[in-house]
Amino acid sequence: MLDLSLKNYVDWRVSQVIPVRSGFGYRVFLKYPDGSEKPQQKSGFKTEKEASKAREKTIAELYNGTFVVYAKVNVADYMIFWLETDLKKRTDSHETYYNYCGIVKNHIIPILGKKKMMDVTRGDVQKLFNIKADYSRPIAELVKTIMNVSFRYAVTAKVIPTSPVDGIGLPKAEKPQSKSGFRTRNIDTQKTLTMEQIQVLLEKSKDTPIHMQVLLNVLMGLRRSEINGVKYSDVDYINRTLKVERQLGKIHNAVKEDFAPKTFTKQEVGLKTKSSYREIPIPDYVFEAILKERQVYERNKNRRKREFQDLGYICCSTLGRARSKGFHCRYYKQLLAENGLPDIRWHDLRSTYCTLLLKEAFNPKAVSKLMGHAKELITMDVYADNRGIIADGVSEIDEYMKEVLPNKEEIESFKKELLEIVVDVTGFLQDTG
Repeated sequence: MLDLSLKNYVDWRVSQVIPVRSGFGYRVFLKYPDGSEKPQQKSGFKTEKEASKAREKTIAELYNGTFVVYAKVNVADYMIFWLETDLKKRTDSHETYYNYCGIVKNHIIPILGKKKMMDVTRGDVQKLFNIKADYSRPIAELVKTIMNVSFRYAVTAKVIPTSPVDGIGLPKAEKPQSKSGFRTRNIDTQKTLTMEQIQVLLEKSKDTPIHMQVLLNVLMGLRRSEINGVKYSDVDYINRTLKVERQLGKIHNAVKEDFAPKTFTKQEVGLKTKSSYREIPIPDYVFEAILKERQVYERNKNRRKREFQDLGYICCSTLGRARSKGFHCRYYKQLLAENGLPDIRWHDLRSTYCTLLLKEAFNPKAVSKLMGHAKELITMDVYADNRGIIADGVSEIDEYMKEVLPNKEEIESFKKELLEIVVDVTGFLQDTG
């Protein structure tokens, strides 16, 4: 890895200009807290006057703190160093770290990787942003964030004197954001299921090991890592609600060798954001399925007392072991193909859940709360003109909601509670740039 460990020099001195080979030059001596002194040779000047002028500039940079210690570092080496040295320490989320690594390696390094950090211009940054905005707006937003943070750190690490990223924005989006200025989640209406398709999926998934995962996704809107982390102890059997308070994944900065085999990626970790911690109502259909699944769990527990791991996960193997993040993939795609269902992503089932609630006229802020969103609001602007989202029409949605939600009185009560929810928007107003 690139070694920038001695970035905080505490003192310095600059030698006089001297003849160097066929020209002139001078040396810069940087002193560090441990007492060591590291020299840098500045040479290649044709005349003594030229070298003296460069020396004066170096002294000025040393005085004002903009002197670059690591001038020959390229973008690829620096970005890998930044990921491992700065970001890895500052983030508590392995998912965030993993995603940022992917953005750096797949979207930044291929374009800027070979350039020296000192040679990156504002034009280079704008070109990068433009290319990525054309490719994907969400990817471009992440690229912009990573470039801003990493290049500001580069200034601190004495890799560059100033950041060429400051003040550079993404090209204007073709579709404007909502009038409130908040981000909106735009669902591709071609990738959500109709009522008939949902019913087929629910029925046919009963013959697969992912039936409960399908229910918790399309009928309750849980993320895949949240689904795997749900326990029977999270269920309020009297009020029929579910507390979402953990997910399964990797513990950030953990070492695989410290964990039992096949458990490294199945550790209990915190949720994505503060608003991801939520309590949501359990539809009757799902509640009955949970009760049946609990009976299966208890039978397996009693049948295999020695091998069974009583961890309490609703979605688990016959031995009680937690499911991996991608366990559903093989069964899910096969389920879609065998039953003539659209080849949509697993995450699109969550979008289907969101669409159902909005088409049923649930308050958009309440929908956002149910889905555990933090910085983005789901607004009716996204859906107002999309009549084709659910082809069967509103009246049939009413029947469906009556079937999967609690009884009529509870439905009306639930709607009223949702409509009365007041969301604290202070969180949305932070880091929106």
